[in-house]
Amino acid sequence: MKLHIIGICGTFMGGLARLAKDLDLEVSGSDQHTYPPMSTQLETLGVHLHEGYSASNLPDDVDLVLVGNTIGRGNPELEAVLEQNIPYSSGAQWLGQTVLQDKWVLAVAGTHGKTTTSSLLAWLLEDNGLKPGFLIGGVPENFGESARLGDSPFFVIEADEYDTAFSDKRSKFVHYRPRTLVLNNLEFDHADIFADLAAIQTQFHHLLKIVPQTGLVITNNAAPALEEVLNLGVWSQTQKFLGQNADWEVCKRKDDASIFTLSHKNKDYEVHSPLIGDHNMANAVAAIAAAHHVGVPVELAVDSLQRFKSVKRRMETIYEDDRVHLVDDFAHHPTAISETLGGLRRRVGEAPILAVLEPRSNTMKRGIHKHLLQQALGDADMSFVFAGPQVQWDVSDLASQNLQTFNDSQTLLDAILSQINQTPTKLHVLIMSNGGFEGLYARIIERLEQTQN
Repeated sequence: MKLHIIGICGTFMGGLARLAKDLDLEVSGSDQHTYPPMSTQLETLGVHLHEGYSASNLPDDVDLVLVGNTIGRGNPELEAVLEQNIPYSSGAQWLGQTVLQDKWVLAVAGTHGKTTTSSLLAWLLEDNGLKPGFLIGGVPENFGESARLGDSPFFVIEADEYDTAFSDKRSKFVHYRPRTLVLNNLEFDHADIFADLAAIQTQFHHLLKIVPQTGLVITNNAAPALEEVLNLGVWSQTQKFLGQNADWEVCKRKDDASIFTLSHKNKDYEVHSPLIGDHNMANAVAAIAAAHHVGVPVELAVDSLQRFKSVKRRMETIYEDDRVHLVDDFAHHPTAISETLGGLRRRVGEAPILAVLEPRSNTMKRGIHKHLLQQALGDADMSFVFAGPQVQWDVSDLASQNLQTFNDSQTLLDAILSQINQTPTKLHVLIMSNGGFEGLYARIIERLEQTQN
């Protein structure tokens, strides 16, 4: 069978290509920008890549075309698919029907923490011999890949609430039919497709409707917006984590949340986590609860957690010497920014922190959360905010004594290096973006290495 994917270089669609190759399908694809590491991964798999969109990219005898959710009417490849009456599907629908149909699906949904929690969950199952399949919007370092079919009935998936395709405006996760569902949290995001929080809550309630009665919904007891969704109706078993009278309670034993006590059914477990921050403590508890639902004893999950190696671009140290500690993180929502920065602050104590932020998500580019950014960056000693050409609001409105704004990445780079050089002690630089940030990471490291020589 020949499968062609329009918009193949996103993490989700690239992961589908990997699964399709595991199913021995012949796969080709196209994207506006094909670049490493995804282009390299796909080429290694034997996927034929086309740069840009054109009707000529479609194989003559293609059996099915998967259309990415960023592809809309007017795209020449999509128009050719419709004109020639070629069978097509969304990636989420194909995944649900082809890969997940006979699986015990463990889905992780929520505004924040999906990638980390999914990665944790996949690792807890793997380390306990369950050999799960997975599709995750990042690269878990324990696996070195974002997707695989696995060798068991279990499949872990990061369940995104973003819309499915040009012709299907439901959230992608309604195609997954989970038996174990984690709801991490819920806040307003994705302002380009959702009018308000209530619109997102409607999609989450659709998700609850498809969990079977014998399934389990594991939900954050400290998230009021999730409680409102549950109040609309839930037909499955439920367990709650965090907060008072939860099924899974926690008590921090170390300020950075790397050591905590987990209580479940009147039994306490001391947890040593390689991750820091209250948000990652919550992610770990949710993953342990989900793993327990498929038979992993709590004490074994707690042990496995210690060998978790995190996820690329989630509090990832990308450079360190005696002058600077450079950290890359994907945070782009004010809550995630605050929690990530707070976790680093509790880890480094009074040491100086420089936060560098690129507001790049569709919501952030529109300025929906701009009034929350100064507070979200509060744990940093100094913050730099960069406005790329697509930012639709004036970031200079945020400027203050401890916050500088930039619209040129070279000027930003020079300012970061200057801050490193003038700080008398080791500086922790936390760079937060959900994109490539104009190659800023590599440019900083190159300049730092030049000064070392």
